[in-house]
Amino acid sequence: MVVRNHKDFWAGALFLGTGILFMLLSQDYKLGTAAKMGPGYFPTLLGGLMAILGAMILVSSVRRSTPAEKISRIDFKSLLLVLAAVAIYALTLPTLGFIVSLTLLVFVSSLASHEFDLKTSAISTVVLLAGSWLVFVKGLELQFPFLPLFLTR
Repeated sequence: MVVRNHKDFWAGALFLGTGILFMLLSQDYKLGTAAKMGPGYFPTLLGGLMAILGAMILVSSVRRSTPAEKISRIDFKSLLLVLAAVAIYALTLPTLGFIVSLTLLVFVSSLASHEFDLKTSAISTVVLLAGSWLVFVKGLELQFPFLPLFLTR
């Protein structure tokens, strides 16, 4: 067995492993039936579907008809910037509020792109702020600080 497409092979292995893990971890919950689902029904079903998808991708990566493809180098700078952006958002949301936190999230994660453009990042920030305000504040009526705490006192 020769792996021809390394990207598909590792993606399939990840899906297969994650699906099996979800199925194993959800065995402590009652499964139920399709008509009356228990708490373990959805994670077991989703884990099974993910494992099947992973197996299909894994098998397709070793077929002779599959074009050969190697995995390119990982850009650790971009990866760390995206992870840092999410961490900054999580840490600043309680004190700086949603507007500042989301702005920081967009701008720090935009720095991870090799095609960074300040104008595009600003437009993305405005669109995300408006959409998030409509969905989370107006639609779902979630209670979280929208403005920094020092402005609301």
